[in-house]
Amino acid sequence: MSQETDYTEDNIRSLDWKEHIRMRPGMYIGKLGDGSSPDDGIYILLKEVLDNSIDEYVMGSGKTIEVSIQGNKVIVRDYGRGIPLGKVVDVVSKMNTGGKYDSRAFKKSVGLNGVGTKAVNALSHFFRVESTRDNKSASAEFSQGNLINQELLDDTSRRKGTKVSFIPDEAIFKKYKYRNEYVEKMLKNYVYLNTGLTILFNGEKYYSEHGLKDLLEENINVSDMVYPIIHLKAEDIEIALTHSRTQYSEEYHSFVNGQNTTQGGTHLAAYREALVRTIREFYGKNYEASDVRKSVVTAVAVKVMEPVFESQTKTKLGSTDMGGDLPTVRTFVNDFVKTHLDNFLHKNPDTADKIQRKILQAERERKELSGIRKLAKDRAKKANLHNKKLRDCRVHFGDTKNDRYLESTLFITEGDSASGSITKSRDVNTQAVFSLRGKPLNSYGMSKKIVYENEEFNLLQAALNIEESIEDLRYNNIVIATDADVDGMHIRLLLITFFLQFFPELIKEGHLYILQTPLFRVRNKKETIYCYSEQERRDAIEKLKPKPEITRFKGLGEISPDEFVNFIGESIRLDPIMLDKDMSIEALLEFYMGKNTPDRQEFIIDNLKVELDIVEEVHEN
Repeated sequence: MSQETDYTEDNIRSLDWKEHIRMRPGMYIGKLGDGSSPDDGIYILLKEVLDNSIDEYVMGSGKTIEVSIQGNKVIVRDYGRGIPLGKVVDVVSKMNTGGKYDSRAFKKSVGLNGVGTKAVNALSHFFRVESTRDNKSASAEFSQGNLINQELLDDTSRRKGTKVSFIPDEAIFKKYKYRNEYVEKMLKNYVYLNTGLTILFNGEKYYSEHGLKDLLEENINVSDMVYPIIHLKAEDIEIALTHSRTQYSEEYHSFVNGQNTTQGGTHLAAYREALVRTIREFYGKNYEASDVRKSVVTAVAVKVMEPVFESQTKTKLGSTDMGGDLPTVRTFVNDFVKTHLDNFLHKNPDTADKIQRKILQAERERKELSGIRKLAKDRAKKANLHNKKLRDCRVHFGDTKNDRYLESTLFITEGDSASGSITKSRDVNTQAVFSLRGKPLNSYGMSKKIVYENEEFNLLQAALNIEESIEDLRYNNIVIATDADVDGMHIRLLLITFFLQFFPELIKEGHLYILQTPLFRVRNKKETIYCYSEQERRDAIEKLKPKPEITRFKGLGEISPDEFVNFIGESIRLDPIMLDKDMSIEALLEFYMGKNTPDRQEFIIDNLKVELDIVEEVHEN
């Protein structure tokens, strides 16, 4: 029997605002991360500051926002009304303090709870806010939420507005760095949703004239569109829509009050339902919902009075009402789509004909695959029950009670020893392991039929739960974990080909990564250093003089579980797989997986030469 612990008044603590944020940062900014994932906390910090500047623009003040990131220092400058000077300290350091409780000032704002900038302040080792209005200026400087200095200027020639500078605290965010690709995507979304707004990022201009239409054009090549983008807009709602010629599954971009709701919510559910209903009624056919939505690439944005999100990071809308005298979200979205999309189709018979042909093609393909899909699902169920191909974790998408979904990770690895090491080292709450048997099939140029006929692909698709849409994706992070040798590189390439061919939106939305594992272990009797590059190896040798022991890891299976926990825990290093916006998926697949061209041979030789030189040097030493 365990010994009873005393429980007295001395056990009761009251934390001030900054202590609570620093002790429980996940409650305020989701997962921490090192910046390798677009939903890591350092980007949420930037978003929280930007949201305030965006709200100023929405309220008609300030057409330009300047963003600068140099190293780890972030600066956001807007030209809005400026924070009331007597409240500059309060709005960034007193919880539940802000201007957005007054709906007269901010009618359809994202940040309503007076929390965002306080979290940025508490989680930064340097934070400075400066407000200018009426030719006066007030500033305050903090460290980890503690006020260090404040200043009031009675006379200034600076333009009105607010400037926030911060450096995320390395005690909270380990070895982090901002990736420009993720910042650029965030900023582009802001200008798509706020036509007429200019954002300057490190001097580069972002601006949109056509809103969500521009967003879709950024995400799909014109040559891949079945028909030109349908762009419909009214007060408080905007949609853009097309179908892809080559993409199999559905792709959605959803927003509420300018916030990218990556996990959807009531507005997206209503939109998907309204899209199917309107199409059925227009053609007078009871088409299967999956046939209507197959290969759809679309975006929807709504504005809601005082929206309720399911978490502080605002990635899923929970509100059922639009607010004020407006109807429910479901009714509002359905009425808009039914009226405006139906009118568009009547006025554009050529587009209507192409949509119908796309639906009929999806219907034929579904019927052709129906028998195979049933057998595949049965095999997947039996495989999941009777073998150890998938070692699952306890976090799954759709479980609104579990706030660790953003951390959920599926490692895809090859070989019993490698999968065994990861399985024994992982966090069973958030990390799952999928074991490949040998090299996967080269799926380049193949149809979706192969996904169901090939056991590896079928089971992987079932494990991820992405047959119809990535909205039900069971793991936020998909990590390819292979050896850093020629065979491992080939497996990576085959898996990336599979995702590009059948589920490119997983890559577009930032879910696919390569696990970095150390190439070397350099140690002496006092210290061990794991090195991920030749430069890190040299630095470690220099640090651990005299001659330390150097081990070259040839494969994941050589790394013991006790060591592996260092590489998939808090210090995990991930390389995100990103698409070059200037290269189509078809061109990408053709280069890497098409006929063996001299260009590709030269590319492979050049990239392998560096690795081989490192190995030879280690052997010589």
